[in-house]
Amino acid sequence: MAVQVPYAETVEFDDPDIANLLFGPHNAHLDLLAHASGAAIHSRGATVTVEIPNAAVRQRLCNLFVQLYDLLRQGQSLSAQDIVRAYGMLESEPALDIGNIYRDAVFVAAPRKTVAARNPAQKCYLDALRKNEMVFAVGPAGTGKTYLAVAMALAMFTQHRVKRIVLTRPAVEAGERLGFLPGDLAEKVNPYLRPLYDALYDMMPQPKVASMLETGLIEIAPLAFMRGRTLNDAFIILDEAQNTTQEQMKMFLTRLGFGSRAVITGDTTQIDLPAQWGTDAQTRSGLIHALKVLEHVRGIAIRHFTENDVVRHPLVGAIVTAYDKYESMP
Repeated sequence: MAVQVPYAETVEFDDPDIANLLFGPHNAHLDLLAHASGAAIHSRGATVTVEIPNAAVRQRLCNLFVQLYDLLRQGQSLSAQDIVRAYGMLESEPALDIGNIYRDAVFVAAPRKTVAARNPAQKCYLDALRKNEMVFAVGPAGTGKTYLAVAMALAMFTQHRVKRIVLTRPAVEAGERLGFLPGDLAEKVNPYLRPLYDALYDMMPQPKVASMLETGLIEIAPLAFMRGRTLNDAFIILDEAQNTTQEQMKMFLTRLGFGSRAVITGDTTQIDLPAQWGTDAQTRSGLIHALKVLEHVRGIAIRHFTENDVVRHPLVGAIVTAYDKYESMP
């Protein structure tokens, strides 16, 4: 129960062990929240006291402590980044149910880990992946666009909702530089597909991934390999879609067969397509063109992420923000 005194509010918890998990080792979590909020935060036993003249900040922190304590009591694991991120979410949306965000997990059979939404944007994205046969996810690096799509693909595969997983991305260096690499075409483009392998290996044991690749249950291929195919009962992910041409994007979108789902991810600020005579890279991008053409098509969901949704190392979000500010300067 919270007891309020001028400029301070104390929250008492009934389980000291769970309270210690919430406070972090040597109050490390409290120190992070104090830095983020500007409040003085102290603990004693199973109680935490927030001191700051701003009543809204006091209430926000107390609300956060109560919600996170309930999550920990239910067995949810929370990292230091999860706790600081939760405070940021409450800053933007004070009435937010943090538990509703952090409990929204994608469960993968025999996984190395459980993958869960870490902010409202990711929760909306997971909802869209569940409800729609085609989803566009657009935003900066580190927002979980591809990672969550791979997690959902594995979840639907283990639930027998799809029979295979197809992961693809364009190799924008498919010109002369690619030719200097050793091996056949598949081996040449393999370095550009590495992020997709990394996501799989992070969620499943490597021998299991290797077995599924060998039997064709998982296929990782360059976009050029999709031409002329119809993919039925598959979960298909097109990564780095900003580097497709308009023709390539149309070709990919028309590969969708019965019982299949498609996810298209990309960042419209990171287009590597070479400009051609009379057209710039933005004009050529198949992702930008598709977002305009398909904006009002039923059955297609479009989800946008911003730098505020970055869930990698905190420096990634700061770097993205710094670049955006620099590039917007006259």
